[in-house]
Amino acid sequence: MTSAVIVDIVRTPSGKGKAGGGLSCVHPATLLADVLSELMSRNDLDPRVVDDVITGCVTQSGEQAFNIGRTAVLAAGFPESVPATTVDRQCGSSQQAAHFAAQGVIAGAYDIAIACGVESMSRVPMFSNGQGQDANRGPIAYRYPEGLIQQGISAEIIAARWKLDRSTLDEFAARSHRLAARTAALGGFDGELVAAGTLTSDETIRPTTTTEGLAALRPAFVDDAMAARFPEIDWSITPGNSSPLTDGASAALIMSEETANKLGLRPRARFHQFAVVGDDPLLMLTAVVPATRKVLERAHLTIDDIDAYEVNEAFAPVPLVWQHELRADPDRLNPRGGAIALGHPLGASGIRILSTLVNHLEQTGGRYGLMTMCEAGGLANATIIERLS
Repeated sequence: MTSAVIVDIVRTPSGKGKAGGGLSCVHPATLLADVLSELMSRNDLDPRVVDDVITGCVTQSGEQAFNIGRTAVLAAGFPESVPATTVDRQCGSSQQAAHFAAQGVIAGAYDIAIACGVESMSRVPMFSNGQGQDANRGPIAYRYPEGLIQQGISAEIIAARWKLDRSTLDEFAARSHRLAARTAALGGFDGELVAAGTLTSDETIRPTTTTEGLAALRPAFVDDAMAARFPEIDWSITPGNSSPLTDGASAALIMSEETANKLGLRPRARFHQFAVVGDDPLLMLTAVVPATRKVLERAHLTIDDIDAYEVNEAFAPVPLVWQHELRADPDRLNPRGGAIALGHPLGASGIRILSTLVNHLEQTGGRYGLMTMCEAGGLANATIIERLS
């Protein structure tokens, strides 16, 4: 069977997703175009050989509307013959783009594809592409008569059900910043970062973050209606133990191993197995657990066979619940920090996490890496990669 390999993978630094953030002055199509151009330049590759560009983007409105993947390809100066599409699997959009690209290579539909993602949360606010209805009035109201809830409330529910108290969540958040700051100081992110505008390093890492400082922050999602609906919740999700609003773009060069060898390019990692699942849309964030079980079963591996796991830190309870349910080694979990420190530019996060995982395996000599992301609506993708020497 044809193998799909990662030849190169890059990302912009994470910019604070608000006015004045380091990337807030850059149009999202330009942000992605610059990453695509750098990916071609780094590998001395003529973009006309690319069979497809598959782009993840969540808030596809305003400057991110009208197939931003195609806009970015044209802005990057690629030949008009290079196609592109934009997909939405919510927070896992660019991870899904990587699945589609790799699966296309394995099926023989592509020789070379780019999986990428972009999100400018400063310029295109989250939820600005909303459907204008909720579960109390929409077509699924009969299934969820009390109405679905936003992800922050879901994070509160799972923290309560798994008895994760505020100090545990804040300790994990402080760990994220500590590990990310240490990795950055040692140059561990240098191989994946592409300067964007004037930004050369992740703006979201706060090296001085402490558990004591985080304890001073107030819960972000409680109101009278939610407090009455969920009296069992202690309300402990804050801006400090959640991922920040973030701008960023990322891209991976994916091709068959045979094509890489013909072009004289070095395959860095092989896609070993894929999974995607649906789960309870009220809990919403727990699908990472069945997704991981499914991908491990398909790969005929156990959690102990995996050298590093990346579980997106949308909120601190997500990786903590995942770790508990999988009985995973905490030292292998997000060993370079996660989205709480490195940011969560929605549509770009999947490839961002994949880039960090590839570089970690290379720099530590690990063989297998697993990544999984919770996604709105109770979805999750999971991917296992194998480092190639």
